[in-house]
Amino acid sequence: MRATLLNGPGDISVAEVEDPRIVEPTDAVVRLSLSCVCGSDLHNYRGRRQFKAPQRIGHEFCGVVSEVGDRVTQVKVGDFVVGPFFSCCNKCDNCRAGFQSACRTVQMFADGCQAESLRVPQADGTLVTVADPAPELIPSLLACSDVMGTGWHAAKMANVGPGQTVAVVGDGAVGLCGVIAAKQLGAERIIISSRYADRSALARDFGATDVLTERGEEFADRVRELTDGRGADAVLECVGTEQALLQACATARPGSIVGFVGVPVGVKVELEPFFRRNIGLRGGMAPVREYLPELIELVRAGTIDPGRVFDVTMPLAEVAEAYKAMDERRAIKVALTV
Repeated sequence: MRATLLNGPGDISVAEVEDPRIVEPTDAVVRLSLSCVCGSDLHNYRGRRQFKAPQRIGHEFCGVVSEVGDRVTQVKVGDFVVGPFFSCCNKCDNCRAGFQSACRTVQMFADGCQAESLRVPQADGTLVTVADPAPELIPSLLACSDVMGTGWHAAKMANVGPGQTVAVVGDGAVGLCGVIAAKQLGAERIIISSRYADRSALARDFGATDVLTERGEEFADRVRELTDGRGADAVLECVGTEQALLQACATARPGSIVGFVGVPVGVKVELEPFFRRNIGLRGGMAPVREYLPELIELVRAGTIDPGRVFDVTMPLAEVAEAYKAMDERRAIKVALTV
């Protein structure tokens, strides 16, 4: 089959690799219906994280089960499935507590999801079936495997609730999905920081009431102006840089929580500003498996449409251009047809 290989910083290609196979009796093999490039994939692509080349890459998927191991009982061949960006047992204490990303037997997809097929360990705990999804829903179902679930996690960690003013730091796919999450959880006012017309327009479509071009302390000042000096009742940090975390802290009203889900590669943040203003900081790697059943139902009902973050679609053979488009911010998120 064909799969994406990261050969070095800025060097992506497609190669023929061995087809995935059942290794453990709890495995399944999924023929992917759609794949994509994630903003976090760019950390390796840009050389910000060390990796051993050539590396298979990608971690978001949905598709049809083509093979199952002898001990798989919850999914069967022919099922359309969505999974989180990791495998989990969905039974251990951490999973039962709703933090499947910290499953005691968690595994990342070392073979990468930017491929034609994928081996999924712990298939019964990892995969969620979707009965006969309409083709037009598949991009939104794919979004649920990571960016929608991650935006939802940011809102949940920040305790977003009815009537609140919520600020979103980051206008990538996760930040835009954070807008969707805040809207669904009842936020009355949603303020996002964005300087790109396409992202700003999509944020408004998703429910943002205010789009500000300012960043850092200037963004925080504008939020306070819009809230009679109070600040945001909850802040979603969807970038992962030191600047973004400090912007989130400055924007939050005293006593509120910053839900952070941006991948903090090499970030070290001084806690004194959070301490001085009693700002909570809660979040991390999203336990997407916990949220998948609810998100899938919202997609099927037509209540949310996170697939709109895929503003560009390319064939897998053009994955190098897909990475360039995202790296250069010519695309919000690229879907890959396989």
